[in-house]
Amino acid sequence: MADADDVRRLALSLPQVEEIDSDGFDFRVLNKGFVWSYPERTPGKPRVIRTDIAVLYVGDEGEKQALLLGEPDLFFTTPGYDGLPLVMVRLAVVSVGRLTELVTDAWRMRVPDELAQTLERDV
Repeated sequence: MADADDVRRLALSLPQVEEIDSDGFDFRVLNKGFVWSYPERTPGKPRVIRTDIAVLYVGDEGEKQALLLGEPDLFFTTPGYDGLPLVMVRLAVVSVGRLTELVTDAWRMRVPDELAQTLERDV
């Protein structure tokens, strides 16, 4: 089981990541978002920032569908994210190891190859 503190620790351990001021968590690399708190919107109600759910950049629709279909207990989406390469992950059911993989992959997809390779050399 993971939580918002795990997301924060993992994201900030990656090169050139900055945390954007938010009611939850919001991480960017080179001005590109890769993981943030889910801003739940319910018609007729104010937006609620859900720090128990992370929104992850996944790169493309194929990867998004593979995650949604392969692990529906872990990943979901909403109509507001239709057509966008984003999935939501339930932090209460994801292991820290798996979350590490997901956050790192999201980061890798947002950076140039040269920067991604610096992470490979450090490991």
